[in-house]
Amino acid sequence: FISIACGCAGQAEAPEPTPTSPPPVPTFPPTPTKTSTLLPSPSPTSLPTLPPNTATPSPSPTPTPAVLIGAGDIAVCGDAPELQGDEKTAALIENQIRQYPGAVVFTAGDTAYGEGSPAQLRNCFGPTWGRFKDRIRPAAGNHDYMTGSGSPYFEYFGAAAGETAQGYYSYDLGDWHIVVLNSNCNDIACGPDSKQVKWLRDDLQNSGKACILAYWHHPRWSSGLAGGRFAATFWRTAAELGVDVVVNGDDHDYERFAPMDAEGNADPNGVREFVVGTGGAPLRQWGEIRPNSEVRYNGAHGVIQFKLSPGHYEWEFIPAEDTALTDTGSGACR
Repeated sequence: FISIACGCAGQAEAPEPTPTSPPPVPTFPPTPTKTSTLLPSPSPTSLPTLPPNTATPSPSPTPTPAVLIGAGDIAVCGDAPELQGDEKTAALIENQIRQYPGAVVFTAGDTAYGEGSPAQLRNCFGPTWGRFKDRIRPAAGNHDYMTGSGSPYFEYFGAAAGETAQGYYSYDLGDWHIVVLNSNCNDIACGPDSKQVKWLRDDLQNSGKACILAYWHHPRWSSGLAGGRFAATFWRTAAELGVDVVVNGDDHDYERFAPMDAEGNADPNGVREFVVGTGGAPLRQWGEIRPNSEVRYNGAHGVIQFKLSPGHYEWEFIPAEDTALTDTGSGACR
């Protein structure tokens, strides 16, 4: 809308001029009559016909996607070569941040092994992923709760981890709504009537966004050793209320599932789950291969990057080894 305002406020009106008698009109001799000659009208000249304007209008600029990058199961203290995975994945994130300065980093739980102590957070996680602490939006894992019921985790991340002793929260990233849950159900209730799930339902129903991504630590579905026997209420609620993507950790591998419904059946309009427990902790073998598992990889550490655009998303698993698998793809919001 355009608003036009007058800039005349405060100006005084000009006074009326004092009337005066008009000067006498001078007398001129009569103008001699001229003889007019009628000239023929010129023939009309036809204007050339211009071709129609066929120029293609400039397309609207494509919105810049929001970038979310991360993994779970990250830092392990020690000098052994097999314990340096978090340094490798931190280097991957550092490189992506150079390309996408506005990227947000997520953690899918188990930030620092083995007990999530203040020293392990400070001395193991801090020098690697801690370099991005100001842009990390974390989720808590079971190892984060092994010291003081998670108090070092909440102290380390502060307000970014959500309310202390709860650890669930949400935020908007571009045109997407992001939900972070706490799947440590022995420490904080996760059932259908729990405070957390009631909050989740309210948050999803009032997000105001067409596209939603959620992450928490324990996967509902997994072919890893943990087996995906957790967080059934989280998954069912996410499927029923329009979540598009779920990301988990816990199993130390990378796995991508086809979209599934609330009960884990293949459904093209369902939720797509990623298990990304490849942040740095030693990788593990597979357990029972689950239905709808499309891609599995446990040969290298790595991170997953999402480019979140209005109405759709792209994913890329970025491995820490040049010869390792790279998984890329895209999907539309439900």
